[in-house]
Amino acid sequence: MRKSIVTVAAVAAAAVIAGCGGGSSSQAGTTAKRSATKGGQTAARQAHKGPLNIYAADTPGNFSPVVRHDPALVYVPNSDSNTVDVISQKTFKVIDQFVTGAIPQHVTPAWNLKTLWVDNNAGNTLTPINPRTAKPGKSIPVEDPYNLYFTPNGKYAIVVAERLRQLQFRNPNTMALIHTLTIPPCDGLDHADFSVNGRYMYASCEFAGRMVEVDTKTMRLMRVLVINKGASAPQDVKLSPNGRTLYTADQDNAGVWMINPTTFKVIGFIHTAAGAHGLYPSRNFKYMYVSDREAGAVSVVSFATNKVVKTWQLPLPASPDMGGVSADGKTLWLSGRYNSVVYAINTITGKLRAEIPVGPGPHGLCVWPQPGNYSIGHTGIMR
Repeated sequence: MRKSIVTVAAVAAAAVIAGCGGGSSSQAGTTAKRSATKGGQTAARQAHKGPLNIYAADTPGNFSPVVRHDPALVYVPNSDSNTVDVISQKTFKVIDQFVTGAIPQHVTPAWNLKTLWVDNNAGNTLTPINPRTAKPGKSIPVEDPYNLYFTPNGKYAIVVAERLRQLQFRNPNTMALIHTLTIPPCDGLDHADFSVNGRYMYASCEFAGRMVEVDTKTMRLMRVLVINKGASAPQDVKLSPNGRTLYTADQDNAGVWMINPTTFKVIGFIHTAAGAHGLYPSRNFKYMYVSDREAGAVSVVSFATNKVVKTWQLPLPASPDMGGVSADGKTLWLSGRYNSVVYAINTITGKLRAEIPVGPGPHGLCVWPQPGNYSIGHTGIMR
C-alpha cells in the first residue's frame, strides 16, 4: 500500500463510534452490540465444537472439478505498468503479458472459481481472466476496486473501494451494485477476512490504525477497533484455522496483532520484522507465512504457539509483498513490490527456487489453481 496521512475528519468521525487505546472497541448502537455479540457467540461455539479447521478443504490435491483442468500459472498484476504477467509454475518463466486498466492491484478468484478478476484501482474497472485459457476478457466498470472479496455463502461480491472508504456489495456474477456501505473512520480500507460462519467481515484501515467489523447480512457497520492507540498500519487479515484468533499484519510496528473475533479486542502481538504485510497459511495449516516487506524476509509463525519459529531472509535488496502458496504447499509465491520481480520460495528450506523478472510494481499476485471448495477473495483465500 502507498502511504497516506490520517485526516482530521476521519479521526473525528471515528470518535463517534470508536473507543481509544489498544484493544478497545465500541459498538455502533445498542442493536448492533446485541447482534454482534450474538453472532460472535455463535462463531465461538462453532470454534469450540472440536478440532475445527476452516481451511480443511484446502489440502493438496483437493481440487474442485471447476479448476481441475486449469493450467498451473501465477498471475502478477504490475501496478506501475498496467499489465499482468503470466508465469508458468513449472518453468518459473513469464509466458504471457496483457494490458489491463490503470493500477491493477490484485488478481482475485471468483467465489465460483470460474473467473479471475483483475482489480484495476485507478482504472475503475474489473478485468475478467478465463483461468482455463489464461486470457483476459472485456473489462467492466466498477468504481475504485482496490480489493475484492466474496461472502462465504456466495451471495455477494464485496469490492473494497479504498479511496472512497466504501464496501460495495455487488452481484457476484455480474458485479451489478446492490448496496454501498461507506465507513468514514476507515481511512485506507484494505484487506479482510470473514468469521467462521461467514456472518461478519473484518477489514483493516491502514491509514487510521483501525479494524472494522461489518455484518454481511444486514450490510451494516457493527464495531470499530482502534489498534495500539491508532499508532499502527494494519495490512493483511487472516483468521486462524480454528477460528479463535484474527490476525492482522502491522507494517509500522514490525509484527502481527492478534484479535479475539468474538470480543473484537486485541489479545496479543507477535514481533516479526520490518514491514509485516501479507499473511498466508501453510498447506498443512500449522504455520502462517508473514511477508516482511521492509526487511526483505519471511517470518514463519506457529499457529499453535503464536511465535516465530523461522525467518527466511531473501537476498537483498528484496521487498516481499502479496502472493500465495502453491497447491502442493511446496512453494510460497510473493511479489517483489519495489524490485520488479516475483519470488518463488521453497517452504521446506526457505531458499529461493527462483527470482523472476516481471513488470514494475508487482502487487497482489494470484497462484492458480488452488485446492478448496470456493474463494472468499483477495489473492485466493479458499475454504
